[in-house]
Order: sequence, then structure tokens, then C-alpha cells
Amino acid sequence: MADELELTILMPCLNEAETLATCIRKAQGFLDRTGIAGEIVIADNGSTDGSRQIAEGLGARVVPVDQRGYGAALAGGIEAARGRFVIMGDADDSYDFAKLDAFVAQLRDGADLVMGNRFAGGIAPGAMPWHHRYIGNPVLSSVGRLFFRTPIGDFHCGLRGFSRAAVLGLNLRTTGMEFASEMVVKATLAHLDLREVPTTLAKDGRSRPPHLRSFRDGWRHLRFLLLFSPRWLFLYPGIALLGLGLLVGAVLLPGPFRIGDVSFDVHTFLVAALCIIVGLQSISFAIIGRRFASRYGFIPRSGHYDRLLEALTLERILLIAIALMLVGLAALVWGVNQWALRDFGPLNASRTMRPVILAMTALVTGFQLMMSGFMSSMINIPIYERRVAEAPPPQPNP
Repeated sequence: MADELELTILMPCLNEAETLATCIRKAQGFLDRTGIAGEIVIADNGSTDGSRQIAEGLGARVVPVDQRGYGAALAGGIEAARGRFVIMGDADDSYDFAKLDAFVAQLRDGADLVMGNRFAGGIAPGAMPWHHRYIGNPVLSSVGRLFFRTPIGDFHCGLRGFSRAAVLGLNLRTTGMEFASEMVVKATLAHLDLREVPTTLAKDGRSRPPHLRSFRDGWRHLRFLLLFSPRWLFLYPGIALLGLGLLVGAVLLPGPFRIGDVSFDVHTFLVAALCIIVGLQSISFAIIGRRFASRYGFIPRSGHYDRLLEALTLERILLIAIALMLVGLAALVWGVNQWALRDFGPLNASRTMRPVILAMTALVTGFQLMMSGFMSSMINIPIYERRVAEAPPPQPNP
């Protein structure tokens, strides 16, 4: 951009008239003190309390964002920013915009995303509810580190700086509070340079309740983390269930199994069959979910995973499915034959139910694999968007 600056200080705003002026003055003081060529942008999300007029009166640039939501406001502000770097923070005076030196230093040193860490910098009394401080934030941050192997310790800190070009390249899509998690997750998956600096959190200066809703927004963050990690949502539970079902089924297939006074028989064998069916379906969902997410840009592509998917062609999946269904049919025929040999009378349930359960399990899993193979192949169909030439305007009749 011809008028590009070094830094944009971005604040999302929805009815923050009580604290907005304080935040803007602190940000202006930081720019004046450091001599950084920068601007202050207020991404206004439909304020009706005079916030927009306050910002304009203090010389900040207001960017109206019609679509409601924390993420939507930030996305609109980032798009409109003229700074090479952007530092974003809430306009409720809980973050100190006068002390952004550590963020700028890390950005100038080459960092793509610099996160504040409130637990390392200090949280003032009353600044964070106890269930956020000791349950919500630690648990969600731990889940994020486990799922995505990110170095970030405070996933949900609202004060963070980043390279505008790098974040625009992440194609962030969420519009709510989960925007904060999406930025960290996608930056990690894209192998950007992520760093943390200590920051403080003060009690906000608003008299009204915050926009954040603890359980609703906490669930949205957790849901996002799960949906962005098909391995933890589908693959690992599926492998565990499938492995357990195969192990228990192999032990019980010949007959009952005893441990001390406890006897495991056909009912446990049925539970093992259920674990196999659900486990295999979960693994299929992991493959389909990963293929869909990587194809449409939600998750960066992976060389190892792409090679695995290339090996799992529809034809190979169908061969495995057909083999399983043939095994199931053979076991079912054997069971019917045993019934016929007894003139279709009563059977020994412990002995004859095993091949029937085996037959049903093989038939169901074979059918599941077949349908999953077709679904995965549908996602992988190449798409070519043909540009339709515009029709010439109608000519007036002579």
C-alpha cells in the first residue's frame, strides 16, 4: 500500500464509550513516545452509545463492520489496516496500550505472531473470574498445546501483535470469540514464527457486563479446537476402540474366557463387535474430515497425510470392503447351516452366536468402508470453475 505505516493499533468496539477514550489516549501516547509511524483503528461493530464519535473526535480511524461478532470486527479491522504490523487489544481498558514495546521488538525481530501471556505478566485482583483463571483458560490452552503442539501458553489473551501479511495469508474465517483460537491454531499449522511476551491484565473499566459469555464462548473455543483436529476428535478414539474390540474379540472368538471368578462370554463378544464397528467408522470420519479440511483450506496440507490418502484409493477400499462382506456372508451361511442341521430348533447361544456376531460385524464394517470410500472420493473430485461469458446487453428494437 502506498501509505503503509509500520504499526496499526487495532481495537474492536461495540458500545465501549466508557473506556474507549482512555485506550485511544494510551495508544497515542505510546506512538508519540516511541516515534513509531502508526495509526489507531477502531473496528466499530455497530455501537449505539457514541463510541464512534468519541474515536473520531480523538483522531482515530473508524472502520465500520456490519457483520456482528468479535472475529468479524477484527477481520474487518485487519483488512483495513495500513500498518505492516498490527497490535490488537480490547477497548475495555483491561490491557495497557501504553506499554507495547515488547510486542514491537519481537515483530521487528521477525516474529509473525506475538502473543501476550497474562499468567506470566500478572493478573490484577478481580480482572479475571476464577473459573476463567483456574479452569477455562488453563484447560483450553492445554488442549490447544496438546492437539497442535503450539508453544503458546495463554491461548486466549486478547492483546497480541502480528504481521498483517502473515495473518491475512491464514484466511481466518470464524466470526465469534473463537477467532482468537483460530489465529493461533492456523499460525501454528502454517509453521509461522510464534512467540510470547508477558503482559498484564487489569480490571476493565466498564459498568455493564462483558460481551463474553463464559460457557457459550468456552464451548465455541473447544468445538473449534476439536473440529480443527480430526486426529483427536475421530482418529485416536477410533484406533483405541478398534484395537480394544479386535483384542477382546480375538480372545473370545474360540469360546468363553475366565479371569478368576469372572466369566466373559458372548455378551462381551457382542460389545467387542460394537467397538470394532464404531472404531472403524470413527477412523473413516477422520480420513474424510481431514481430506475435506485440507482440500478447502481449513487445515494446511500435510505431505505424510497426502501420501496416505493417495494410497487409499477408492478401488483399494472397495476391495477391502468386499472381502469383509464375503467373510460376513460365509460366517452367516455357516450359522444358518448349523441351525438347519438342528431342524431350525433351539441352538446353543454361546456357541452359535459367535459366528452370527462375526458375520454381522464383517457385513456392517464392509458396508461402512464402501460408503466411506465413495464419500471420500466425492470430496476429491477435481473442480473446474468455468467462467461464463457475460451476455451482451439487449439491443433496442429499431
